[in-house]
Amino acid sequence: MTDETVVLAPAATARRPARDWRSRRYRWDVRWSPYAFVAPFFLFFAAFGLFPLLYTGWAALHQVELTDPDSMTWVGLKNFTRLWDDEFFWNALRNTVTIGLLSTVPQLAIALGLAHLLNHRLRGSTFFRVAVLTPYATSVAAATLVFVLLFGRDYGMVNWALSTAGFGAVDWQNGTLASQLAVSAIVIWRWTGYNALIYLAAMQAVPDELYESAALDGASPWRQFVHVTVPSLRPTIFFTCVVSTIGATQLFGEPLLFNGGAAATGGSDHQFQTLGLYLYEQGWVNLHLGRASAIAWAMFLILLVVAGAARLLRGREASR
Repeated sequence: MTDETVVLAPAATARRPARDWRSRRYRWDVRWSPYAFVAPFFLFFAAFGLFPLLYTGWAALHQVELTDPDSMTWVGLKNFTRLWDDEFFWNALRNTVTIGLLSTVPQLAIALGLAHLLNHRLRGSTFFRVAVLTPYATSVAAATLVFVLLFGRDYGMVNWALSTAGFGAVDWQNGTLASQLAVSAIVIWRWTGYNALIYLAAMQAVPDELYESAALDGASPWRQFVHVTVPSLRPTIFFTCVVSTIGATQLFGEPLLFNGGAAATGGSDHQFQTLGLYLYEQGWVNLHLGRASAIAWAMFLILLVVAGAARLLRGREASR
């Protein structure tokens, strides 16, 4: 026994450093692997999110032209104060709010109705769900060019339908309200299905017991929808309202292409020029990079105000 113990002891001693190294490596792996997994996101965010944001803020405090971005002249808050007296900026802001309301309210209402229909057991429900999401998968350029043809003044299908119904033709691209309605129609068509699937997922999480209790109390399907489904979807509706508001503030592709891609003016009288289009016009058409940066930060501040107001409303609602 003694000889065997003497022989085995050196081998055990030799294996101990290897076990210690594996144990140490395992602890390092458990501690640092999560950081390594999320590091690519933070690297890309720093390169393509944080750095452009900070650089844009720095450029907004300078007079700088896109033709010579390395030549900067410090002007402080002049680019921001100029926006206060810039009628084109306020026109773009008004258009953004108007188009946002015209597109967001019908979009979410239609999406809620579609989700309610899809929530029932239908034959080929998977097909209908995919079909509803198809407009979201369509490119902005393709969708907008089709709608340009539909809203054509002389040969558009919309004006043909109006003339068939006894109404006069509408100049959709040159009228103020008409052009904003046309741009809003593109947004509604593209994003309704996306929001409908969000509402559908939320509806499927509503407990069946609530509907059974409402049915036992004699509630009709419509009253069940109003008093059970909609209150249960309140957080989801709030979320889609915030996301749709952010999307409306950044609206760019639809109004640009609806103008035929000829310019970023948003029509002959700037009647549907949004903040995104005005930013593009100042930075990439007029080549005023400092002014464009100030507009970008103004849009960012507007979104912060909207997010703060939404959070305040949400907090008051939760405290009731």
